[in-house]
Amino acid sequence: MSDDADAVEDGSAGDPAGAGSQTTEPVLYDDLSGQVALVTGANRGIGREIATNLRDLGATVYAGVRSVTYDLPDGVRRATLDVSQEGDVQDALNTVGEEAGRLDVLVNNAAVGGSGEPLHETRTADLDHAISVNLRGPTLLCKYALPPLLRQETPRIVNVSSGMGALDEPQSGGSPDYRITKTGLNGLTRYLDGEYGDQGLIANSVCPGWVRTEMGGEEADRSPAEGAATPTWLARFRDGPGGLFWRDRSVIEW
Repeated sequence: MSDDADAVEDGSAGDPAGAGSQTTEPVLYDDLSGQVALVTGANRGIGREIATNLRDLGATVYAGVRSVTYDLPDGVRRATLDVSQEGDVQDALNTVGEEAGRLDVLVNNAAVGGSGEPLHETRTADLDHAISVNLRGPTLLCKYALPPLLRQETPRIVNVSSGMGALDEPQSGGSPDYRITKTGLNGLTRYLDGEYGDQGLIANSVCPGWVRTEMGGEEADRSPAEGAATPTWLARFRDGPGGLFWRDRSVIEW
């Protein structure tokens, strides 16, 4: 299992005609001092970069990682967390609450890649694992994180998705487990916005592009820092749109 999410291939559409111009220009926090963030899969790749960025902005950052042995960025706190285990999710949120007393930002980044095979050749065990980590895990994290998030003035959830889950793109080339779960993650974002947006929650999905990580491979055209740029930007929203799918700070089609 990988502890960072990234687009396995750069399959996202560009900014659709007029989409960026139809959204309100966000107001950003320049300083996150006093705020608390939980980033899953923060020991490497995109997640590590996001955690480092939020730390540098002044936030208290918890890294949700599966092992106590994983190396973390300096100054980032550990929350041992396998997102596929509901008990771990509850324990991690309890740790954040007991130690920090609040939660302002949740970044659902941890994920596993696809099998690479078409659906009729994909093992059921691989499908189950991807659903558990890529979709059920973020849903459970939102379930338990929403109560402390909604107590804050500007709660944010950033779901690290992929263009491979975009319905506007041709869904071919294998990896049905990855594609379907990322489409589902986008559905979670839309639900969160519809259900909790009027309570102040700003929930967005983001495609980081094709990133050079363990999941993305060495041939990918983006560095982890480049992949983390837009998720970090979304985590800084003080006043801005939610319920959207972003790439390179522009709205893309679902």
